[in-house]
Amino acid sequence: MSNDINHLLNIMAKLRDPKSGCPWDLAQNYQSIVPFTLEEAYEVADTIERNALDELPGELGDLLFQVIFYCQLGKEQGLFDFAVVVDKICQKLTERHPHVFGPMVAASSQEVKQSWERIKSVERAGRSLHSVLDDIPLNLPALSRAAKVQRRAATVGFDWDELEPVVGKIHEEIVEVLDEVNAAEQDQQKITDEMGDLLFAVVNLARHLKVEPEQALRRATTKFERRFRGVEALANAAQKPMAAHSLSQLDAYWDQVKREESAKE
Repeated sequence: MSNDINHLLNIMAKLRDPKSGCPWDLAQNYQSIVPFTLEEAYEVADTIERNALDELPGELGDLLFQVIFYCQLGKEQGLFDFAVVVDKICQKLTERHPHVFGPMVAASSQEVKQSWERIKSVERAGRSLHSVLDDIPLNLPALSRAAKVQRRAATVGFDWDELEPVVGKIHEEIVEVLDEVNAAEQDQQKITDEMGDLLFAVVNLARHLKVEPEQALRRATTKFERRFRGVEALANAAQKPMAAHSLSQLDAYWDQVKREESAKE
């Protein structure tokens, strides 16, 4: 381990010192840190998507601190420490890259991916997992988990080979959503279930198009936010509250914002 890592480990140990440590850090446990870990991971993703690479070292440091925190908790309980975590990932990377660290030859990224899946299948069998889906975390973001479930099912042949049935499934699910919406007696749970099926089908299309759905939706949401702020600015320039505008006026502002964006590209 480098001196920098040792310095960070020492800082963490001091923060958790029972006598002189920080009361907040001392009050934390594995469960209480999880929300912060997720937040820091998303901040890393946001920084990359904004191409704010000058901010990335700081955000990566925040995320690394989460790892160090878990390691300190593990060390205090005699379960594991940072060295064990490093050993685990080194072992995993070495075992899963036999084309780099072993005799296997992989000529393409596709061959590497296939080898990776074979190795993970063996690992799952060693852990007595009964399904290829058993080790997919339940608390992944919904879109990411749907895509991961679909990818895992595809590794054992449960997948369409062509795009047409994938798109057809989306049309089918839209019809089923509308059938529930237009039912004589609406059942909100059925509408929710059908909407879930529709979203799952859209994720499947994204997967077939090699689009990460979570990232795509974040980008779309960010784009909407940017344009909506532009609409707000135009409404303010007209010295008229947003709520006092008609929808057609707001649509005209929206189109203006889009035109201005296109002109800058």
